[in-house]
Amino acid sequence: MLESDWKLYRNMLTDMREHYLRNKNQELAAMLSNADKTPTECFWDTYEKIKQEGKILTDCLDHHSRSNMTSSILLMLHHGLMKKQDLAHFSHSLRTRIENAIRPLKP
Repeated sequence: MLESDWKLYRNMLTDMREHYLRNKNQELAAMLSNADKTPTECFWDTYEKIKQEGKILTDCLDHHSRSNMTSSILLMLHHGLMKKQDLAHFSHSLRTRIENAIRPLKP
């Protein structure tokens, strides 16, 4: 693992989280004001969504370390915290490792 990739990754985490939550908070606000549901339904649906999002954030952003950076990036890509174009900033070797991991296996 290159030091430059590790530093970039650490520096990107906060911005990725904030961008992700900016969008999710808008979704949650819309859920709370859904005119097709009762206030109780809005509350409980939103509560469940918050729990799901909390698990995603915990899985993707907690316990990050150099040794599990690749798996963390894969999780972030899967959940939308990171976009494929964000990979362009990393080294060729890390991009290749990530791309090989997300490429479907051929029979």
